[in-house]
Amino acid sequence: MTDKLYFNGINGATGDYDLPPMTPTELAAIIAGEKVDEGLLNELKKRREAQWGPKEGVDPEDLAQSGWGIIMAHNADPAIKEALSELLTHRQKQAGARYHEYIGPTGYRPGEAKNKFLARLGTGPGPVDPDVVPYYLLIVGDPDTIPYRFQNQLDVQFAVGRIHFDTLEEYAQYARSVVQAETVGLALPRQATFFGVRTADDQATTLSADHMIKPLAAKMAEQPGWKVRTLVEGEALKSNLAKLVGGGEAPTLLYTASHGMGFPNGDPRQLVHQGALLCQDWPGPGKWKKPIPPEFYFSADDVGSDARLLGSMAFFFACYGAGTPKLDEFAQQAFKQRTEIAPQSFIAKLPRRLLSHPKGGMLAVVGHVERAWGYSFMWDRAGEQLTVFESALARLMKGVPIGYALEFFNDRYAEISSDLTVMVEEMNFGAKVDQSSLAGMWTANNDARAYVIIGDPAVRLPLAAEGKSGAERPTISAVKVKAKSQTVAVAPDGAPPEPPPQAAAAQPEVKYDSVAFALGEQRNGLVDSLKDFTSRLAEALSKAADDISSLEVATYTSGDLDGVKYDYNSKKLAGQLRLRALTHVAFDGDTQICVPERDNAIDHDLWQIHLEMVKEAQTNRTQFLAAMAEMATKLVGILKP
Repeated sequence: MTDKLYFNGINGATGDYDLPPMTPTELAAIIAGEKVDEGLLNELKKRREAQWGPKEGVDPEDLAQSGWGIIMAHNADPAIKEALSELLTHRQKQAGARYHEYIGPTGYRPGEAKNKFLARLGTGPGPVDPDVVPYYLLIVGDPDTIPYRFQNQLDVQFAVGRIHFDTLEEYAQYARSVVQAETVGLALPRQATFFGVRTADDQATTLSADHMIKPLAAKMAEQPGWKVRTLVEGEALKSNLAKLVGGGEAPTLLYTASHGMGFPNGDPRQLVHQGALLCQDWPGPGKWKKPIPPEFYFSADDVGSDARLLGSMAFFFACYGAGTPKLDEFAQQAFKQRTEIAPQSFIAKLPRRLLSHPKGGMLAVVGHVERAWGYSFMWDRAGEQLTVFESALARLMKGVPIGYALEFFNDRYAEISSDLTVMVEEMNFGAKVDQSSLAGMWTANNDARAYVIIGDPAVRLPLAAEGKSGAERPTISAVKVKAKSQTVAVAPDGAPPEPPPQAAAAQPEVKYDSVAFALGEQRNGLVDSLKDFTSRLAEALSKAADDISSLEVATYTSGDLDGVKYDYNSKKLAGQLRLRALTHVAFDGDTQICVPERDNAIDHDLWQIHLEMVKEAQTNRTQFLAAMAEMATKLVGILKP
């Protein structure tokens, strides 16, 4: 078989596939050299044999039996825990004695593997005993501090979710959304929408639309009381997705299948648009061979300020839809070394925006960390693969906690990993294997492993009774967070914020409107002065932007350092110099490099130094672009009447 395999994911900087198409033979060669994690494999085999989860007799739908816990880094900011106080108090009432907080001395420690972490808590692999460690575990922290790998390992045994936000207000807002959805009698209509991009000359979206979205939607329409809508191909436009994500046509459960946007390491769009959903507006790889504009994809920027999301959930089948690791797992398998694909591991901006929306957020988003492998639906056991999705969604649509609903993926991962290991071992000892079957099994294994829950794993859809229409989705008020001595006070919904301590005179919050009022007639003069300042600043920023429109890093060596000087006019070093390495990165990602040689071979030591400088320069450029954008936004806001 020589047909190419096409994978999900589009490089936003070039318009090409993020991972080039390859034949089953090429993929089989990569799979054959894959390094096996023996410890994890043994756990997966045990799970397959024993059907792990809560121990016998424990009801996973009752937190008083199954338990609930939070995991934070040992040195996490205590203000974050305080911002989540509404959620923590709520879960403590539900779980009772089986509620646990793993923070401080019992929190996650740097570099800690799952088994070492559990050993400190007095348990190990096997069925979960909630009297020792709760079944539902919420990781609070960024994936650089608490790695995705730890989360994946823990998820083999427990029901695990994760949240991480940029501000305390976002943590508090998510906490309130969950509590409100579970305590005020919210009853949403039993409505689900399946949204599938299908581009004519793109095999990846053709596969996901025809072999996932369509059959899955048809099967889910059989769920009692549910109304299922399908938007495929010409209807899978960005404008329609905007209506589904908090707009006038928002369902209770949203399932999408599309390419996820990927951007090169150092690209200023990566942290904000990686994992965004590429819609039918994209003409396809044959007709569009240049950078992808935001008009083609749905990102966090497109979630409206008036979106109504409270109580809903979403499932994104898209590369990087949930997040991105710093190091590329596939590159390690293909090239025996892990390359950096991001400055740090991070959660995608879109699910963070959906969960922390100020008018009430989604309860959870399920998506991929790294790549989505749509080809898994084309192998000879694809029917089994689709059954996993059907089973998980059926549980969700019955109001089961999302962490327990997704146990089908863990069972599938355990099953395929064991079978795949046997097949690869036989192939390495000379046995002939069907390469298409191997490719299908491998992509199905990676696909099942890559799903994560962004959100609390114990949340469930707040559904109206069968046969009832359900109420209109409400909104909630924004949470007021006030920092006090490194803690955070969260005002209850509808209650006035707690006044500041009286130890010192309270300083009123100064807003521009109050300044303008005090200045009175002098306001116009102030605005004119600010406009003049802004004009001069804009000119300076324009020159700076020109300087960083492309990035060039040069590494020199010299035998006479005393004679080397920096020329401020030319902005270059002068003296007895020898150019040894050069990297030029254009703004659109086009990169040219010159590698140093020594004795007709690459000078690895010097090249490593040069790469570190390139990485630092990319980080500095990204931070400067962000600072310029923030400064321009604030100045525009000040000048508004």
